[in-house]
Amino acid sequence: MNLALWLYRAGLSHPSLPAAALGTRVVATYGELAARAACLAGALRDRLKLKPGERVAIAAKNSPDYLALLYGIWHAGLAAVPANAKLHGAELDYILEQSGARVCFASKGLDADIAPHAPKSLEHLIAIGGVDYEALFSADPIAMVPRAGGDLAWLFYTSGTTGRPKGAMLTHDNLLAASLAYGSEVDPVTPGDCILHAAPMSHGSGIYIMQHVARLGVQVVPESGGFEPEEIVALFNAWPRMSMFAAPTMIKRLVACPADCNAENIRTLIWGGAPMYVEDALAALDRFGPRLAQIYGQGEAPMTITTLSKQDIADRAHPRWRERLASAGKPYSCVEVMIADSADAPVAAGETGEILCRGVIMAGYWQNAQATASSLRGGWLHTGDVGVLDEEGYLHLKDRSKDLIISGGSNIYPREVEEVLLTHGKVREVSVIGRPDREWGEVVVAYVVGNADPAELDALCLAHIARFKRPKDYVFVDALPKNNYGKVLKTELRAMDAEKTRTV
Repeated sequence: MNLALWLYRAGLSHPSLPAAALGTRVVATYGELAARAACLAGALRDRLKLKPGERVAIAAKNSPDYLALLYGIWHAGLAAVPANAKLHGAELDYILEQSGARVCFASKGLDADIAPHAPKSLEHLIAIGGVDYEALFSADPIAMVPRAGGDLAWLFYTSGTTGRPKGAMLTHDNLLAASLAYGSEVDPVTPGDCILHAAPMSHGSGIYIMQHVARLGVQVVPESGGFEPEEIVALFNAWPRMSMFAAPTMIKRLVACPADCNAENIRTLIWGGAPMYVEDALAALDRFGPRLAQIYGQGEAPMTITTLSKQDIADRAHPRWRERLASAGKPYSCVEVMIADSADAPVAAGETGEILCRGVIMAGYWQNAQATASSLRGGWLHTGDVGVLDEEGYLHLKDRSKDLIISGGSNIYPREVEEVLLTHGKVREVSVIGRPDREWGEVVVAYVVGNADPAELDALCLAHIARFKRPKDYVFVDALPKNNYGKVLKTELRAMDAEKTRTV
């Protein structure tokens, strides 16, 4: 089933209901949004000559336009490639080339950053809101192109241990099941309910678009296009029955925001992307009441591995309440979760191992058979995360075996930062780790062998990778800890860093 069917039906049955808003202002009804999607589909097929199954990239900041783009792409039988707008132009270039996208829609300004790096395979780079963009919506609408459930819908690029992004193939069935799981187990949606997109629509927040369309909800985008605590609080006050997906650091900043907030208007605050400190969860409960839920997932399993429900989080009377609050919750009904040893055999409850899951998971990595075979061994997605299932079936995250750094909900892989730093002539060796941080979860720290100027290293990073991946601290050492085979011991390095920060 083509996911665009949900918008098409809503446009027919409830054309006058609000579908999208910018700040407090409704900018599109369901009839208008469905019509724009059908016209864009016509332009993509008839003017730009795209064929079913081809990929179209969206490198854009949050805006109501995201909805028409996403559904127009699907209406045309194409696959969307939503890319993180915070990435450097060179990083976006790799995604555009690897995905084979012939068309890319980009926010104004970002198109200029992409252009110098754009691959030859990219035929059209279109600035959202520009003359060429608006002209596409004058095309004749077309009938929705049928899609099978196993057809590609969303190509989700997530970095790998090599530093090169991998495209997780999410099908129409994947996104359909994820949407239904969200609606039944995390946050039931009724007509008129709102979802606030303050986190990137190219990532976690975007996964919640579909269920709200299916249930005639309102998609609200802040006028800033991002997360500003005072603006978010004002929108909570303006819109009743509002939910929002957020990284833990965003919720922490909301708790600290001095503006008066009408918590009764908040339906659910869902956190994900990283664990939340128990004390921070308690502070959020005190500020907003029993309106918190947690999800754990990956791009390869779109928000659908485990969930900690509002009921569990609010159940202070339960004898194991704090233990549950520190967990990632229980598996969704649409997945199986197993803790496995190094031979992929299940371990007993309470024992540590790699987290494996199957059910609502990706079809594989785009044009990367080797990575697909490695990640989907035996039919199970190997998450690379280490955890424990307790005797009650709650999952507790312990570590990330792939050295992934999660800062403010964004994934950062050390090697891609290391490779940039090693291009500096005065850097002989470098190892990048995550340092625990109360506000961001983790911050990036680079241990450097050499005598480079930190300001030069900063400039080097800003020229090649996204700003959020830049190290927040450079520690210069005579040598990196290594084993007998010459491999850097990051566990020892993290222990050294912990001791260093304790003594500072």
